[in-house]
Amino acid sequence: MTTVPEDGLAAMGPEAAGTDGPRPVLSVRNLVKHFPVHSGEVIRRRVGDIHAVCGVSFDLFQGETLGLVGESGSGKSTIARCVLRLHEPTAGSVRFGDIDLLAQNRKQMRRLRRELQIVFQDPYASLDPRMTVDDIVGEPFRIHGLKDNVEAETRELLRLVGLNPEHGNRYPHEFSGGQRQRIGIARALALEPKVIVLDEPVSALDVSIQAGVVNLLEDLQERLGVAYLFVAHDLSVVRHICDRVAVMYLGRIMETGTRDDIYKRPSHPYTQALLSAVPLPDPVAERGRVRIVLKGDPPSTVAPPSGCRFRTRCWKAQDICAEEEPALVDRGQGHPSACHFAEVEEVV
Repeated sequence: MTTVPEDGLAAMGPEAAGTDGPRPVLSVRNLVKHFPVHSGEVIRRRVGDIHAVCGVSFDLFQGETLGLVGESGSGKSTIARCVLRLHEPTAGSVRFGDIDLLAQNRKQMRRLRRELQIVFQDPYASLDPRMTVDDIVGEPFRIHGLKDNVEAETRELLRLVGLNPEHGNRYPHEFSGGQRQRIGIARALALEPKVIVLDEPVSALDVSIQAGVVNLLEDLQERLGVAYLFVAHDLSVVRHICDRVAVMYLGRIMETGTRDDIYKRPSHPYTQALLSAVPLPDPVAERGRVRIVLKGDPPSTVAPPSGCRFRTRCWKAQDICAEEEPALVDRGQGHPSACHFAEVEEVV
C-alpha cells in the first residue's frame, strides 16, 4: 500500500511526489474561500459564510492539463478565480514558481498577469461589444506596453487560432459562438502566458463546435507548451483533453489521479456515480450497465455536513463517516481518494 500525505499532494502528479522531478509551475496549498452571508434590509449583519472552497491543494506542471470536475456549486470556478486573484482567498497559498501570488500588491499582480491568463465560460459576455476584434486581441499589448507593431501581432494571433486576420475589423456580434471563443483564446495567448485557466470554455457552445475548440486548445498546448487548469462539468470533454483529474464535491477534492485512474479505476462513490451518468457510445453496453442515481440534493454550503461531505447521499455511509472526515490518501487503490471505504470499480 502506497501511503500519501494527508493533503494528497504527492499523487497530484508523478513528479510532485519526488524531489528530483520538475517543479510545478503553479502550486496551490490548503486554499480556502468563504463568502459572507448577510441578513436584514435596514441593518445589514453577517449571519454566516458560504464555504465555497475548503482546503484544496494541487500542483500544475508545465505543458499538462489538470481538470477540475464536479456538480454545479462544487467550487470549481471559485478555485479558478482565486488562483488568479479575481477572488481574494480567505486562507491558503498560491505559488507561481517561486512567487507567492497572495503576497503581491495590485501593481505586482498586474505584471504577473502576463504569465497567468483566463478564458471565460461565456463567449457572448466576455468580449466587449463596442470593440473590434483587433482591439480586443491587441488590448493586452497596449496595457503592458510590450509590442510596437500591435496590428501585425494581432493578425498573427487570429491566424494561430484559426480565424481570418482580415476579419479583425469586425465586432463580436458578427461571429458565431465558437469563433468568439477563439477570439477569447487569442486574447489569452497574446502575452505568451505559462498558465491559462479555462473556466468551462466550451459549455456554452454546441457539441459540434465544442470539438473544434477542444482540438484547438490541444494543438496550441503542443505547440506552445502552456499549462491548462481546465474547469468543466462535462466528463466526456475532460476525458479527452486532461492529463490528470480532480473530482470536487461541496468545496473539497474527493478523488484525484491520472485520466485512466479516474475514468477506468474510480474508487470514490461520488466519482462512480458521476461516471455512471455519462452515456456510452455502445448501445449494448449502455443498456447493460447499472446507473447510480444519487438521492437528494447537495447539502448547503453554509452548513456542510460533519465528517465526509458526501455521506448524506452515499450508499456506503456508516457512523465513522459522520464522525471523521476522510483524508485524501491512497488506501491501496493506486491513487488518492477521500473515502473511508474507497474501493476500485473497473470501468470498461
